Amino acid sequence: MTTKIKSFDELKSIQERLKAGRDPKKPCITICVGTGCLAYGTQKLVDNFRAELAKRNLTEKIGFRTTGCHGFCERGPMVVIAPDKIFYQRVGLEDAAEIIDKTLLKGEIIERLLYVDPATGQKVTREDDVPFYKKQTRLVFGLNSKVDPESLDDYLAIGGYTALGKALTGMKPEAIIQEVIKANLRGRGGGGFPAGWKWDSTRKAQGDPKYVICNADEGDPGAYMDRSLLEGNPHLVLEGMIIGAFAIGSSQGYIYARNEYPLAIKNITLAIEQARQAGLLGENILGTGFNFDVKINRGGGAFVCGESSALFASLEGRAGEPRAKYIHATDKGLYDKPTNLNNVETWANVPFIIDRGADWYASIGTAGSKGTKIFSLVGKINNTGLVEVPMGTKLREIVFDIGGGIPGGKKFKAIQTGGPSGGCIPEQYLDMGVDFDELTKIGSMMGSGGMIVMDEDNCMVDVARYFTNFLVSESCGKCVPCREGVRRMRDILADITEGKGQEGDVELLEKMAAAIIDGSLCALGNSAPNPVLSTIRYFRDEYEAHIKHKRCPAGVCKALILYSIDPEKCTGCTLCSKVCPTGAAAGERKKAHAIDKALCTKCGACRESCKFDAIIVR
Repeated sequence: MTTKIKSFDELKSIQERLKAGRDPKKPCITICVGTGCLAYGTQKLVDNFRAELAKRNLTEKIGFRTTGCHGFCERGPMVVIAPDKIFYQRVGLEDAAEIIDKTLLKGEIIERLLYVDPATGQKVTREDDVPFYKKQTRLVFGLNSKVDPESLDDYLAIGGYTALGKALTGMKPEAIIQEVIKANLRGRGGGGFPAGWKWDSTRKAQGDPKYVICNADEGDPGAYMDRSLLEGNPHLVLEGMIIGAFAIGSSQGYIYARNEYPLAIKNITLAIEQARQAGLLGENILGTGFNFDVKINRGGGAFVCGESSALFASLEGRAGEPRAKYIHATDKGLYDKPTNLNNVETWANVPFIIDRGADWYASIGTAGSKGTKIFSLVGKINNTGLVEVPMGTKLREIVFDIGGGIPGGKKFKAIQTGGPSGGCIPEQYLDMGVDFDELTKIGSMMGSGGMIVMDEDNCMVDVARYFTNFLVSESCGKCVPCREGVRRMRDILADITEGKGQEGDVELLEKMAAAIIDGSLCALGNSAPNPVLSTIRYFRDEYEAHIKHKRCPAGVCKALILYSIDPEKCTGCTLCSKVCPTGAAAGERKKAHAIDKALCTKCGACRESCKFDAIIVR
């Protein structure tokens, strides 16, 4: 698209022409080239497909599209064949020619490339029938598989920028804000504050210019929802920002993206350039007289810069440190001017609300949390990836129906939601609906949408230590409760995992948590005790086992582990002695072996190698 679009009518005409040029019955190869699949070598697979199509003179007869992330990241490289949506996973470089010759030309299914449902052992042919996708509601994220992120034409062909045209030509700014308020869109970045009310406050605030910012600096371990949206459908995010800017009265926007997201930055940069050339961004957008432009700023990877005031400081070229919350960003944000900050997923929801209406949007979700939410489902789970479900979906459905349950038949222990500042939720709450309010009630939080599943082999004290240690390293150090308090909590947890825990440590952790929550300057410190408090609340027995009995029930904390060999089960196969790096496991062939505790480094190699379950861990 190089023509400047001068009106909404012209936009609709172009959309119709592009849509008509797409034959839904035409065979088409779609390949995911998101970051996850690229790590599997998908770019070489793309080159192979193009070469094989050219060799057979099929370039015009068979469509070919590279897209952003499809969500089922562990199954990459992924290839979907339209129009039947045949789903091939873990496709190798050598498979390109066979897929073209057998599936596209002869209609044959290549059995070895199909997904096998671990619950039933059945092979699944169509993408929509894969259990991982079947129970999702892919409202926002599902568009990733329909567009090439580098093509504005692709986005326009599926109705892209229609919502912008409606907003600029048929709605007053106040009406747009009221529509977002009515839809009850809550910020997907963590706090869950109603986006419409934030927009309203920014519009009414005194001072110009007003700024609109997209926070693409997600820093939660294991979370990559915003990255995949920005990589896979940058125009959707950009459209939401432009609508928000018009409603608020802003002429300047910023996208604050992690420098560790090179593909996301590349694709959103290209999208901004394309939108400017097409008259969808910049001066006199769609001939309405509205001016708005966007700049990209790269963050340095500081977790604290996910907090609004720290992000503003970083944008201004200062150290990323938060400020007191009695100053609202809607009144004095970036450069002390009224500023509206929402994250990538929040902006991506806006076009749906304007295009389909607040009533439609509010029909999805729960009473207090509307729409869908994208979660990053990782950890001890069979189906790892990005999951989009309506607010209120039960944890059990996410973990076992969509996620496929726990690998190896292990027992579910907990799921940590909300990133490193979130809480660990035990099995008793698996039938709870997931939304902003319900998670808060049980000591966790929605956060940006990270979900880490844990099984019986996870030590919850060690989990608390791990996340607290992460927060210690990410604290900006500006306020004492966070800088010193969280560090001291980490040290106490480390002592407990090393067998140095003392009576009263748990109570001390609880008292410190209360002080840190009350005294910290920003949300990083306010929420830092969550992993500690939630694990104490639901897994206190594990803390007591570590402190009173000097034992780690999960067998994770090395200082509390003793390895020995059951002479009745040991057959003297010598496997343990062969893999032991220090020679601690030893004995004669066909005779019971023993472990020298003085030499044992507790690496666990003997336990992993033993085929007779003879290794005892205490």
